[in-house]
Amino acid sequence: MNINNIRNIAIIAHVDHGKTTLVDALLQQSGTFRENEQVEDRVMDSNEIEKERGITILSKNTAVTYKDYKINIIDTPGHADFGGEVERVLKMVNGVVLVVDAFEGPMPQTKFVLKKALELELPVIVCVNKIDRPEAQAEATIDKVIDLFIELGANENQLDCPFVFASAKSGTASLDIEKQDENMEALFETIVEFIPAPKGEIDDNLQLLISTIDYNDYIGRIGIGKVDSGKIKLNQEAIIVNYENPEIKKKVRITKIYEFDGLKRVETDESSVGNIIAVSGVEGINIGDTICDLEKPEPLPFVKISEPTMAMNFSVNDSPFAGQDGKYVTSRQLRDRLMKELQTDVGLKVELTDKTDSFKVLGRGELHLSILIENMRREGYEFQVSKPEVLIKEIDGKKNEPMEIVTIDVPEEFVGAVIEKLGKRKGELITMNPSNGGYTRLEIKIPARGLIGYRSEFMTDTKGNGIMNTIFDGYEPYKGEISTRSYGSLVSFETGEAITYGLHSAQERGILFIGAGEKVYSGMVVGQNAKLGDIDVNVCKKKQLTNTRSSGADDSMKLSPPKKLSLEEALEFIEDDELVEITPNNLRIRKEILDKNKRYKAKKR
Repeated sequence: MNINNIRNIAIIAHVDHGKTTLVDALLQQSGTFRENEQVEDRVMDSNEIEKERGITILSKNTAVTYKDYKINIIDTPGHADFGGEVERVLKMVNGVVLVVDAFEGPMPQTKFVLKKALELELPVIVCVNKIDRPEAQAEATIDKVIDLFIELGANENQLDCPFVFASAKSGTASLDIEKQDENMEALFETIVEFIPAPKGEIDDNLQLLISTIDYNDYIGRIGIGKVDSGKIKLNQEAIIVNYENPEIKKKVRITKIYEFDGLKRVETDESSVGNIIAVSGVEGINIGDTICDLEKPEPLPFVKISEPTMAMNFSVNDSPFAGQDGKYVTSRQLRDRLMKELQTDVGLKVELTDKTDSFKVLGRGELHLSILIENMRREGYEFQVSKPEVLIKEIDGKKNEPMEIVTIDVPEEFVGAVIEKLGKRKGELITMNPSNGGYTRLEIKIPARGLIGYRSEFMTDTKGNGIMNTIFDGYEPYKGEISTRSYGSLVSFETGEAITYGLHSAQERGILFIGAGEKVYSGMVVGQNAKLGDIDVNVCKKKQLTNTRSSGADDSMKLSPPKKLSLEEALEFIEDDELVEITPNNLRIRKEILDKNKRYKAKKR
């Protein structure tokens, strides 16, 4: 295809503002699917966890044809923890569609992704989505978006961006704020007119920057990127230049080339400048590498990915129940899986520790690490993880820690409770304004470690009505000690099966995490103590039988339903001396030192 008829765009937005639904509408109306074809919602969210949680985790490539134009589209994640995915794919595109919810307006991640696009001097189309919501405030949203552009230092060309008003769910878009057209043609036309065609000469030497890596069990690693110059042919010999060390060059042969067409990858014999393509059969290819011409191997610059801010120790499971339902349990299998993750996730780092069965995994946030844990347990891995800890940096001889800007939308009655709790965690209120729907919007700057363990408290304090979003805001001097936990753990001191009689006594102390009939071991955390400090309980205790009967002795014991913790809740709950045991079928919280007496001695040291 002629380079002037190609458009490469990324769809960027805050989480839940409708990026993936918008891509669905573009795919439907470009004739990608047959008329009678059954297509599920959010078709681009192909990962199992993405479908369950309704969020995009990995950026995905697709392509649609509109009139004589081929539009390559990249659907990007909206959550701050997956910002690394957004940063690198912007190198592949020539413009972005910024999706903003007409009700919520610009949110923290809107600011992050827009800032990255403006830094790369990419033209922006603003798509005000969910225009059909009863409480939509499109005009106020336009003002807020323009204010955000000015705040981020956009130039005159970027400020003069077009606004499209859409309802991705209904599949309609319009340039008129008052009425919607019957289809998405207004958005297609704006993309064709406003996003420039890729630049580059077909006769120049080949340069293909790899921005994403995919993996297939049958054909191995697949590198995805944009052809910046020249053309690439099947069976062509080329040079891979390593982006971290350009001195490292490797000669390879291109065995398969794919172009994107709808949701499919179509094999082709050659592709040329401007196209986003996938290549396979190229051994040892990594994100950021450049596939170059044999004659003149010149690498392309790659975007610097933001550093991790949080770490956890992943170690081999050594609990009494180890190996009961996991498929992969050894340190070698755990290490291989973490190293495999590094090949596709640029925001992740893995460091070896002084223990051979433990690895320090560094990521962008709790969600980033918990998604990795969830994927591994579904694949059959069994291991245990420590409490998340923030990464402290030394700058100019002083201890600095990562800070977050927290944006909270909460009903007015809960504002006091939220400010009080975050104040204790060293949070500083920046702004407080009335928001839509009787809510108040708070912006609070807080150390990242002050948010560990807060999310479940927040949901309780706001009775499930609060919405909380966070975004990384650089490093600042260490803010001092933060006391985040106001409760202790109920710890089993016997191994066996939990009995109703023993659980009934234990539940008077706090909230239980287990029910009758569940197996427990000594040192396993079976509940939350209502007060600070740990209490050892015997949940396996049976009632002693006697031949004496008394009035009411046979009254049945009533147990409250146990609180079943999700993975994120378990990670938020644990203290420094506790671990979460992860298996394909179970999540258990345990003490690092299982023996009660050894634990007591360790505390006294």
